[in-house]
Amino acid sequence: MASQRALPQSKESLLQNYNKRLKDDIRSILDNLTEIIKTAKVEDETQVSRATQAEQDHYEMHVRAANIVRAGESLMKLVSDLKQFLILNDFPSVNEAISLQNQQLRSLQEECDKKLTSLRDEIAIDLYELEEEYYSSRYK
Repeated sequence: MASQRALPQSKESLLQNYNKRLKDDIRSILDNLTEIIKTAKVEDETQVSRATQAEQDHYEMHVRAANIVRAGESLMKLVSDLKQFLILNDFPSVNEAISLQNQQLRSLQEECDKKLTSLRDEIAIDLYELEEEYYSSRYK
């Protein structure tokens, strides 16, 4: 298999990418929220009329709120990606869970085997007693 496909990213670089996405999205939320708060402050008279300034501020707040929502959705996607990464790449815990389940099922099997063996022995004893009773009775 000389022409094996190389993985697009190693685990380490993938984790670094996740970390960078997390920092970028949180920074985006913080920056946009800070700018919304700054925009909400009433400033002194400027060259632009109050109505025009209010409309511009209103538009800017909508854009920044949309940026916050986008960053929040990106964080939710990041959480989903991290869960998927953990599920797909956490082989030791998966193997441990399988081994534990195997042990539990084997102990359950041994317990059932013991109960079946003791039940068989009890039935054999009872059957022997019933046969003796039948063959020694006058009704045979």
